[in-house]
Amino acid sequence: MKGSYTIRVGNSRLRYEFTICRNITILKGNSATGKTTLVEMIREYYEDGELSGIQLESSVPCRTLSGRDWKYILPAIENSIVFIDEDNDFLRTLEFAEAIRHSSNYYVIVTREGLAYLPYSVNEIYGIRESGKYAGLKQVYNEFYRIYHWVSEIEKSNIVKVVVEDTNSGYEFFSALAADGQPIVISAEGNSGVFKKLLGRDPSETCLVIADGAAFGSEIDRVMKLIHDADNVILYLPESFEWLILKSGLIDGTRIQEMLANPENYILSDKYFSWEQYFTALLIDETKDTFLSYSKKKLNPVYLHEIEKSKIVNAMDKIGELFSDN
Repeated sequence: MKGSYTIRVGNSRLRYEFTICRNITILKGNSATGKTTLVEMIREYYEDGELSGIQLESSVPCRTLSGRDWKYILPAIENSIVFIDEDNDFLRTLEFAEAIRHSSNYYVIVTREGLAYLPYSVNEIYGIRESGKYAGLKQVYNEFYRIYHWVSEIEKSNIVKVVVEDTNSGYEFFSALAADGQPIVISAEGNSGVFKKLLGRDPSETCLVIADGAAFGSEIDRVMKLIHDADNVILYLPESFEWLILKSGLIDGTRIQEMLANPENYILSDKYFSWEQYFTALLIDETKDTFLSYSKKKLNPVYLHEIEKSKIVNAMDKIGELFSDN
């Protein structure tokens, strides 16, 4: 399944309206905020239709998944939006992650904790806000506003350390940007390592964290809690390093920019578990047999040539200014 889907569901007392555009969407929030009510409405409508007193508008089927027989039920569900409440322990298992890896469905998951086995985006974590008798989904974490708020307050000269989630091409690129070893660039060796690096940092040091936002969702909550009172930590969470290269304009043509503007219209959920995987595959395919040939494991030195490097840095907007003179 690909594309975005607007869902309207409600009864005479309550109504929800929201749009889903990725294979995994997370609903967060405290008790009594309407998350479970939403899932129950979907379940009741599926079981009883209009007799349930619930109205549901969606261009694709909406289902719920629960209970110990989930693994037998799931294979029969295709090209649907599947809602799962947080009281299902299977959500936190590797078995569930493997079961939905090549699924044609989209999943809306209610959880207050990070799901380590699922690669979901920091931009697809929502809470539910109420407005009169209607309710809608509201983003809890918004990369765009967070970056601009912090970058405007921190001078380039103050950056002491850069923590890069990546261990391969992305890490090589940002390491090369550091002039004479300043700032210090270290690899977190995976998204779970970011928290550990921040936990062990010198609180007096200003730190920039660069991670792939497309798959960092399971870590964002504990990272945000850790740095809540720190005004010297910057989070930069683009979709991925490959997305930055594509965004930079190094590859000619309007087709790439159209894909970046509306990725959901191109990314098949049964082929790509996260958007990060799609952007990597797209970049490799678009640069194959060219001087820009890309490999995730080892950075092509061409990307460190002045013209290519400058375009990628410029694609980072204000974050790029931290490296612009290196």
